[in-house]
Amino acid sequence: MKRHERMNALLELLGERGSVEVEEAATALEVSAATMRRDMDALAEQQLLTRTRGGAVLSAVTYDLPIRYKRGHHVGAKQSLARAAAAMVGRGSVVGLSGGTTTTEIARALVARPDLAEQSPQPNLTIVTNALNIAYELAVRPQIKTVLTGGVAHFRTFELTGPFSELVLGGITVDIAFIGANGMDAREGATVYDESEGRINGLMAERAERAVVVTDSSKVGVRCFARIGGPELFDTFLTDSGIPDAARREFEDQGLTVSLAEPDPDD
Repeated sequence: MKRHERMNALLELLGERGSVEVEEAATALEVSAATMRRDMDALAEQQLLTRTRGGAVLSAVTYDLPIRYKRGHHVGAKQSLARAAAAMVGRGSVVGLSGGTTTTEIARALVARPDLAEQSPQPNLTIVTNALNIAYELAVRPQIKTVLTGGVAHFRTFELTGPFSELVLGGITVDIAFIGANGMDAREGATVYDESEGRINGLMAERAERAVVVTDSSKVGVRCFARIGGPELFDTFLTDSGIPDAARREFEDQGLTVSLAEPDPDD
C-alpha cells in the first residue's frame, strides 16, 4: 500500500471510530508502529487529525475530510443518486452544483451522458459551481460551460464562499440546483457544518427554478450546525431506498417530495 493510500485508510478508520491507537491502526493497516506514528504526525501537521498520547483522534472541528482524502463512504448509493439526478437535467440547462462527494458524482454522471458529450456549436450544458474540484474535472470538457463562483476557498472542502461568491450567484439564474448536505432532518431541513457554506448553498438554491437537496440515507435524521433550508427552499429530496418509511412520511408531511434513486442492479 502506497503512503497516500495508507493515509486515506487511516483517515477512514478515524472517521469510523473517532479515535485510534497507534498499535491498533498499525495492525489494521499491516504496517509497523513506527510507520504509523510518522503517518499520524504528517496528518497532524495538515490539521487532519489531532495526536494523542499513543494514538490520534479526529480534529476538534468536525468538518468533512477533503475530497482528495476520501475513498468514499456509501459509494454505491451516491452513484445511484448521481444517475437519478442526471436524469432530471435537460440538454441546454443551467445546473447548479454545491460542493461535496455526492454532487461530484452528479457532475461525473452528467458528463457521461452521450447526448451531453456530442459536438455542437453551443455548450450542451452550463454548470455553475462553487466547488474547486468539480470545476477542475469539468474544465476539460469542451461541450460543458463551467462557471466557477469567486470567493475564499475552504481549506477542507474546497468550496468557495464569501461576498464574491454571493455577488456571482446573485447575478445569475439556474434551471435546477443540486445541493448536498451533511444532515437532513424533517424539521430543520438540510444542514451543513460550516455557516459560510450553508449561506452559499442556500443562495444557489434560491437562484434555481427547481432546487433539489441530495444526500444518501445515512444523513437522514442528522442535524448539523448551519441550516441551509427546508421546504421553503427545496421542492424535492433525492435520497436512496435506505430511508426509513417513517422518516419519508415526515418529510412528505413537511411538504417535500421524496424521490428514491434506484440502485444499480450490478451493485
